[in-house]
Amino acid sequence: MMKSSTALAALLALTTPMAASASGLIDNVNGITTGADGRIIHFNALLLDKDGKVEKRLAEKEKRPKQLDYRFDGKGMTLIPGFVDAHADVMRLAIALLSLDLSGATSVDDTAARVSAYAAEGRRWILGSGWDASRWPEGTPPTAAALDRAVSDTPVWLVDASGEQGWANSAALKLAGITATTAQPAGGRIVMAGGKPTGILIGTAMDLVERLVPKPAPKDLDAAFLKAQAAYLSRGITAVGDMGTNIADWQALRRAGDRDALRLRIIGYTATVDDLPLVAGPQPSPWLYDGRLRLAGVHFTIDGDVGAHRAWLNAPYADAPELSGEPLLQDTRLRNLMSRAAMDGFQIVLDAHGDKALTEAASAISEMGQTYVARMRWRIDGADLATPGDFTGLPMDRLSLTVRPDAIGDGGALARQRLGAVADSRAYGWKDLTTAGAGLTFAGRGPFSPLAPLDAIRVAMTRQGPDGQPVAGWRPEQRLSFAEAFRAVTAGGAAALGADGKFGTLAPGEYADFLLLDKDIELAQPGDIPRLRVLETWIAGRKILLDAKK
Repeated sequence: MMKSSTALAALLALTTPMAASASGLIDNVNGITTGADGRIIHFNALLLDKDGKVEKRLAEKEKRPKQLDYRFDGKGMTLIPGFVDAHADVMRLAIALLSLDLSGATSVDDTAARVSAYAAEGRRWILGSGWDASRWPEGTPPTAAALDRAVSDTPVWLVDASGEQGWANSAALKLAGITATTAQPAGGRIVMAGGKPTGILIGTAMDLVERLVPKPAPKDLDAAFLKAQAAYLSRGITAVGDMGTNIADWQALRRAGDRDALRLRIIGYTATVDDLPLVAGPQPSPWLYDGRLRLAGVHFTIDGDVGAHRAWLNAPYADAPELSGEPLLQDTRLRNLMSRAAMDGFQIVLDAHGDKALTEAASAISEMGQTYVARMRWRIDGADLATPGDFTGLPMDRLSLTVRPDAIGDGGALARQRLGAVADSRAYGWKDLTTAGAGLTFAGRGPFSPLAPLDAIRVAMTRQGPDGQPVAGWRPEQRLSFAEAFRAVTAGGAAALGADGKFGTLAPGEYADFLLLDKDIELAQPGDIPRLRVLETWIAGRKILLDAKK
């Protein structure tokens, strides 16, 4: 997560009034983008119109117009399209930024110590997020008892980095009425040990506690949104797909747009069909606030994350033979919901991670009928075990797969632990998918971990952890080229969001959403790419200030 001091600086800057755009020239840059064929395109300048859109990409020796409202000298800096996080959860991140950040916690004891210090400030609930037990030393699992030693009289609720499991203390379990006899909910699991709840709740079991957590007031939500927006923009992310947009989220986003505080481009997807008319009306909303906001479709979850043992598999987990995941949505119910959304022109996003879930997703799409299949862009997010054979008969040029590079940021260690030999034969096979013609785009690991675009490019190109292991990369035949990885965080994301021609490549007619980097990203060694710095972020031809002093 973003540190609070940086978030505050960005928050102040983002609410500073900005001058209207004028026609102009962004000149003397090392411009890099991708074309429709996926190949790298170089340019030296961008001619912009008064609406902040690209009129033309210019080569070094092309003649420049004489009549301009302004000219910006890039002084040879590298200019690239803004990054796109295709699967985010904007308001969930916003709410998390109001609570305890546990992304840096290193163990159960360290987490408990942070909770204890945070509780000293006095709160009705102790809320936190971002912990990741898969990166902690083995031997001491997270339990309610461990949190009780830190805080026993106040409910504690901590959601992990994936957003798919929560950790409660005994006070929170008691408030939720969770006991040894509580029935296991469909689509979730109350983890038990010795016949008693351990404090870990997975999937839909999380709802037993989360329904009791106090909701932030609208004014607090508005302030939190600006912090979340700053967190994305500070990473060079200029557009996101917001999964699970509900009416409260939409109203907060509209309030930001109404007061001219909306900088990020947000394309929303509700979590239910019933929310579609409530948020968007009878069809997808128009682009609002100069292309900053749109409700485009609906997001259906078929299964969960491999790391949380929630992916729906054909075979049991290697490290938990009693589990193989379970579907959250399938068969007739899934297809009926998809039909209702497609009839009104809403885009459909299917979350499918395991091999069995991917078969279900592909089957559901193919059964929608050629009328829908041919005219819509289909999305499958997660796609951890996807192979080209899963999509036989589907139009690959209309299919976008949103994957999470951070899932193999450890060099594939967690995947091999969970999946065994299956991991080495079919997990995260991104090269095969791009070769087969599927659109590829990147997302962060979970709602509290926005995409780190520069590191995502490194991981996709090397398939190594930050320590450079494995030396040749895990499943090295699946490494992406620079052009493929670069496209996945720019044009690929725009395509997945149905924003082709709006942003993503800096082609004529697109919004001038771009970044200025301190070094040439194309020439950098993959391991050095995460160290590149985003010097400036521009959206619609206007510079976005990320420092309150600028």
